[in-house]
Amino acid sequence: MKSGERKIGLALGSGAARGWAHIGVLQALEEENIPVHLIAGTSIGSYVGAVYSSGGFDSLKEFALSIDRKKFLSYIDVVFPRSGLINGKNATKLYSMHSNIIRFENLPIPVKMIATDMNTGEKLILEEGNIPEAIRASCSIPGILTPVKIQNRWIIDGGLIDPVPVSVVKSMGAQCVIAVDLNSGVIDKQKKKEREINNKPNRKQRLAEKSEMINQLVSKYDQAGKLMRNKLNQWFKQSESSPHIINIIGSSISIMQEQITKKNLEIDSPDILIQPQLPEVKMFDFDQAEKSINEGFNCTMKKIESIKNLV
Repeated sequence: MKSGERKIGLALGSGAARGWAHIGVLQALEEENIPVHLIAGTSIGSYVGAVYSSGGFDSLKEFALSIDRKKFLSYIDVVFPRSGLINGKNATKLYSMHSNIIRFENLPIPVKMIATDMNTGEKLILEEGNIPEAIRASCSIPGILTPVKIQNRWIIDGGLIDPVPVSVVKSMGAQCVIAVDLNSGVIDKQKKKEREINNKPNRKQRLAEKSEMINQLVSKYDQAGKLMRNKLNQWFKQSESSPHIINIIGSSISIMQEQITKKNLEIDSPDILIQPQLPEVKMFDFDQAEKSINEGFNCTMKKIESIKNLV
């Protein structure tokens, strides 16, 4: 850090697949030679932040852009409900494929991750020990990814309590805070989008996509394939009267996070707030990386002069 330079901290927010927008934000900062000294991340923000700090940014961007639906499904380890639909063991590999740095203490840029104690509702700040385990805990979306047990505490997604961790990065010593909120206006825009696309041709296309997804999931589970296919067909069955469980969980969390973020930012506002608009990108749309990255990049470039004036 140069003498007289202000410490710049990033607060990278939650937002599931919309989190690829963080890559675009970081790319814009790099291209404009804006240094990053501190990072606090929630959920997907913890993942992108840790990989960036560890030096695996180029690898992460290449990986994100390579993901299609089939590749994404290869990382899903379905368990069906006890405590979540997906076990998430494969999620830890998504960090180690980009970095050899396993412990927080060895990260070049300090990183803190936000998680939630499932039993007490307490906000937990993960800042030491095993990085992949902490990322997995911070990303444990309730009902989707099974919770993680760390030091006798069941831990779930940090987005339940602090979707955009501005206060945390300030507590780390940041003198200029750039926050990235991925949930701004998502609900209203999703409603409009649903009305636009809810026609027969698109509905047929979505059904075909779900059928292909079922086939891909079933192919991973040899002997139990037939039974699993029947269950999945029931699970994904279209109903005009009731939304799908994934959409229910995703929309519920987005509503909650949007409201919490508004309140938190009123109390503890960042110096720069970046709000990529990605209403059409849903929870598991990780195959839409190019769109998300471009939106994050463009939103950041619109504020780049304001950022330069602060640093």
